[in-house]
Amino acid sequence: MLRYKLKELIADKEFRERRRVTVQELAQATGITRNTLSKMLNQHGASVRSENFDRLCAYFDCRIEELVGYVPDAAVAETPSNNADRSTSQ
Repeated sequence: MLRYKLKELIADKEFRERRRVTVQELAQATGITRNTLSKMLNQHGASVRSENFDRLCAYFDCRIEELVGYVPDAAVAETPSNNADRSTSQ
C-alpha cells in the first residue's frame, strides 16, 4: 500500500513559515481539488493521478520519496489494532 506523507509535509511547511497552511490554500496553489487532497490526507492508499504528485512535489519543493512511501500489505495487517480485532473474532 502507498502511504502519503502529505500531513508531514504540511506540518513542516507550517513550522518553517510559522503559519497555518489550509487545504484550500494547497488546492488553489496546486490546482488539485480539495476532494483529492482530502482523500490523500484521510484515506490510506487512495488512488491519485501522477500529475498530482508532480504538482505537490513542486509546491513543497521535495522529491517523490518525501511525499509517498511504500508499506507492504503484511505490515499493515500486523498493526496492533488489527491484531486486537483478530483475537476477539476467533
